[in-house]
Amino acid sequence: MDYPEIEKEKSHIIVEIIQYIPNAVLSKTIIKKTTGNITASSFDAGEELAEKTSPFDNYIQIIDGTAEIIINEKKHKLTLGQGIIIPAHAKHCFNANVQFKMISTIIKSGYED
Repeated sequence: MDYPEIEKEKSHIIVEIIQYIPNAVLSKTIIKKTTGNITASSFDAGEELAEKTSPFDNYIQIIDGTAEIIINEKKHKLTLGQGIIIPAHAKHCFNANVQFKMISTIIKSGYED
């Protein structure tokens, strides 16, 4: 499924580009390139994303609410404005004990072997 980027050269308020949907996790692509992508996501209270791994570092920044992120079995509670880097190949998952929104930035370059 191809997700369009948000409109270029048009200012926006990042926390307003994605809404909360009851009982859902919603994502909106901000930028998607072969070298990486930036995505905004909203999590309704009680939602979660199952544990997974990624071959790239992933920078997460909370733009609304409070998130619980588990990285390699260690819990991290992030509040508005806080960020964390999920290292490449680390097992991680997200839990929404309350609603939250986040920005995820993945940079794929620099991993060439």
